[in-house]
Amino acid sequence: MSRILLVEDEVVIRTELRRLLVRHGHDVIEAGSVEDASADHDLRAFDLVLADVRLPGAPGTALVGQCGGAPVVLMTSYATVKAAVDAVKRGAADYLSKPFDHAELVALLDHHLPGARPAPSALPDVAPGASVPAPSAPPVPPTSEDDELEGMVGGSAVMREVFARVRKVAPSEATLLVLGESGTGKETLARAVHRLSPRRQLAFVPVHCAAIPEGQIEGELFGYERGAVPGAISARAGLCEAAEGGTLLLDEVAELPPKVQARLLRFLQTGEVRRVGATRARRVDVRLIAATRRDLVAMVRDGSFMSDLYFRLRVLEIRLPPLRERPGDAVRLAESLLRRRAWAMGRAPLTLTPEARAAIAAAPWPGNIRELENAVHRAMVLADASEIGLELLGLDAPPQPPSPAPLADAHEGEPPSDSLEGYFRRFVLEHQHELTETEIARRLGISRKALWERRQRLGIPRPRS
Repeated sequence: MSRILLVEDEVVIRTELRRLLVRHGHDVIEAGSVEDASADHDLRAFDLVLADVRLPGAPGTALVGQCGGAPVVLMTSYATVKAAVDAVKRGAADYLSKPFDHAELVALLDHHLPGARPAPSALPDVAPGASVPAPSAPPVPPTSEDDELEGMVGGSAVMREVFARVRKVAPSEATLLVLGESGTGKETLARAVHRLSPRRQLAFVPVHCAAIPEGQIEGELFGYERGAVPGAISARAGLCEAAEGGTLLLDEVAELPPKVQARLLRFLQTGEVRRVGATRARRVDVRLIAATRRDLVAMVRDGSFMSDLYFRLRVLEIRLPPLRERPGDAVRLAESLLRRRAWAMGRAPLTLTPEARAAIAAAPWPGNIRELENAVHRAMVLADASEIGLELLGLDAPPQPPSPAPLADAHEGEPPSDSLEGYFRRFVLEHQHELTETEIARRLGISRKALWERRQRLGIPRPRS
């Protein structure tokens, strides 16, 4: 049994993490701040320390070097990534960017606790003095298979091509552009490239460009000198410098304002960063990966994205297909998520009913992997049996193929039945009399506005009440 010190000031988060770690057989000691942890406990008595970076009083990074060689793993938001990366350079074992998956946290802690992969505590309650039955074999994280690569799942031909492309581009130093709809796993792919690259032992710094206010993103990326921006009471390095020697991911790069686009282009041309308000540039060695769901070619045409920057970013390119283009992978992914979450939650593996598998394959999943993950997670929380069916996933059984009709009776211009439009048409026509527009949109996983727009485009008027 490993002893873990958990330092987190948010009581709800701390309680949830403690329960997770206890389920996996760890002895967990809690503290709400670095000062409380130091005053109440011998920091050298733990096998691992898990701490938030942003705490009242001293930051979690202050624990690095005080724990007698025990690994220190830090939890960070985008605003504190720089501090976490600096702490790793000073000796912290690793860091996790919020929000993170429980399975990801458990796997990371197991990695830093060699030989201490405890079984989840799932023993039944017994009376005092009664014999305790031997525990069954604990669930283990699924091993990599032919259809998995560094957390990416897919056995379809198109995903095997993506896997081959990832392996080919990973050793390169060239800039990589990752394209794909929202929720297709662009950051997961970028992490896979980093883990397979010569830079794997150094920092991977993800930056979600759309999440940083426009007025702050220049300073966040490139740093600033004291007094150069409002509230800058001291100089601060940017995230480009934080990624020194490693990989920098600019997610949703299309959201960068023109001024920052120009600075990024200059950085790619020279390999140098000049902080806001500085007179000297600093040489920085990073591999840049950019990702976006937007059509950059169209943005270049309309002048909202710099053409020179586009060509600099697109030295290498990988496109991630949406789930609707690989329905078989949706089922594989759901089963992989079930295994991983069951392992992280310390419970027996769950399976999908045949009807659930068929519905997962047929669903359009407009939110892609993110939407599927949420559906699987919700189903696991609500499941009372070992199987997960349609109801828990919030899906309907896929419509049966219509009986063949004479060619003369076919609706002119109607999409083929196996297309996404055909599925949408059948679903709406079959349910519009018993479901509200809000319920139809929810089951399709789209907004009411998107439902209305598709009705107009496909010529499916709402029924009169």
